[in-house]
Amino acid sequence: MDTEIKNAVSATDQDAQYDDKAKRLLGNKIILAHILVKTVDEFKGMNPKDVVSYIEGEPFISVVPVEPGLTNMEKEENGQRIVGMNTENAEINEGLIRFDIIFYVRMKDGISQVIVNVEAQKDEPTSYHILNRAVFYVSRLVSSQKERDFVKTNYNDIRRVFSIWVCMGMDESSMAYVHLAKDDLIGSYQWKGGLDLLNIVLIGISNELPEHDEKYELHRLLSTLLSMELTIDEKLGIMEKEYNIAVDDRIREDVSAMCNLSQGIREKGGAEREEKIILNMHRKGYTIEQIAECVEKTIEEVEAVIKKREPVLA
Repeated sequence: MDTEIKNAVSATDQDAQYDDKAKRLLGNKIILAHILVKTVDEFKGMNPKDVVSYIEGEPFISVVPVEPGLTNMEKEENGQRIVGMNTENAEINEGLIRFDIIFYVRMKDGISQVIVNVEAQKDEPTSYHILNRAVFYVSRLVSSQKERDFVKTNYNDIRRVFSIWVCMGMDESSMAYVHLAKDDLIGSYQWKGGLDLLNIVLIGISNELPEHDEKYELHRLLSTLLSMELTIDEKLGIMEKEYNIAVDDRIREDVSAMCNLSQGIREKGGAEREEKIILNMHRKGYTIEQIAECVEKTIEEVEAVIKKREPVLA
């Protein structure tokens, strides 16, 4: 396999591993509880440790397909047809888009439930508008409930849904709440139904770690977890000292793996930037000696970069 292709495959695999570890870290119940306290009205003001007990079962991480018709799975059990989340092996139907994290939360009345979806993005996408994707996801979270959470025309049994998007690399820390609203155009008839069924929360995380105050409490935690700059000890220290999060083996393992992957991704990015400078200078007619002096490399190292890319430059 060509070296450049090998490097591309390796980089893609490295990014995929980082994404997987990031989702696993966010998928810890105590982290999800911190998110719920800041985004779901019923839990606002509560201690995250108390919210953990309301999260039902284990969150599904990258296993439930988003695609219509594939989110649910039917099976027979004791002669009865049961419809549940489709959590088949991710290698089956490989390439499908899957919800990052999805879980049920029991509300404080002990009866009602909400379905929560958390999505992590490295940055705001440029090929589409993120709000449009969030609307699609939240719509799927409602439509896929038919036959699973409600049957036939029992639309009053629809669970409230929250789709929470965490976007890294933003210009500033931000949070927006998108939901249904009713405007009375003629008259003021009180139509029955739940305006609170669809909920989207967009959380923007800047590259700069915010101060630890109430306003940016969640932003600082998420920024700490997903940072590519902080060390393992710095991350774990903030989690334990500032947020009283007990660091178990799973959290420690995921944080450690993410930090190691971050180092590799940073080194790769630095090497790519340096290579780009060398190639640009070469195109503009600088001598090998001049380029080597500018980028503080040996002549042999500069020649190796140019030789590797000569077919592309030709």
